[in-house]
Amino acid sequence: MSIAMPDAVTPFLFEHRNVRGAWVEIDAGVAEMLGHRDYSPDVRRLVGESCAAVALLAAQTAFAGRLSLQFQRGRGAVKLLVAQSDEKLNVRAMAKADAGAAGTLDTLMSGGVLGLAIEGARGGQDYQALVEARGATLAAALEGYFLQSEQLPTRLCLSGGAERLAGILIQRLPARQGVRDTDEDTAHWEHLQTLFATLSPDELGRCDVRDLMLKLFPGEDVRVFRHKPVQLVCRCSHASISAMLVSLGRGELEQILAERGEVEVTCEFCGKVYRYSTGEMQELFAAIEAKASAATKH
Repeated sequence: MSIAMPDAVTPFLFEHRNVRGAWVEIDAGVAEMLGHRDYSPDVRRLVGESCAAVALLAAQTAFAGRLSLQFQRGRGAVKLLVAQSDEKLNVRAMAKADAGAAGTLDTLMSGGVLGLAIEGARGGQDYQALVEARGATLAAALEGYFLQSEQLPTRLCLSGGAERLAGILIQRLPARQGVRDTDEDTAHWEHLQTLFATLSPDELGRCDVRDLMLKLFPGEDVRVFRHKPVQLVCRCSHASISAMLVSLGRGELEQILAERGEVEVTCEFCGKVYRYSTGEMQELFAAIEAKASAATKH
């Protein structure tokens, strides 16, 4: 096996078998992405797992734009869970949940649905699929998604630790056109699943995945491909937040400023807080007036 780099997705293939896979390890940026939000431990773990999962899915999918993994419409303590990746594997995630939310996925997202959507670079959804979210873990729910929506038998293990995120995926691919799976192929997939079942999220979170691969699949002929760098990064910035405020118009901003003495905006994804003083707001008001004047001239 070749050496994989940290903070990357590494695809692999079981030679001469219709089985592919990938693993992901993310160390940098975990605290920055998850530490600003007041998540309960179980929700924080779930958000971390969703980051690892969407990186794995995006690396296995050809698209231009944004891939979104989303849980919604549930009756549990988690009202919304969203993880997103662009084609360059820039990943972010967030959740909206009740304070102190605790439990397994089927409790936190009771009755919810799992959706996978691809939004094109020019906007608009190119693909979307929704299934009922079932399973005690995010990994189990995604396994169900792939079986129901894509007819791809899949196994996943995900770890959403406080400082490190990791995941492994294996999928049985359809046989090539005109070629039928043999009993040997089926037996081999069952064997791989048995081996995969010995891996726990705790072990995945503690160990180097390259070493785990050797331990999990001894004797298997595995081809490892070039790694794909992944980065936890939110798209929010002072410039983007300022542009959003300018779009609101001066009237609404002046009202907020009069009531609170400052304007405060919290990014829904990373939880970073942006505060604007009276002086900074005056600069934005000038920008609003300049924009309105330019529009009038045209």
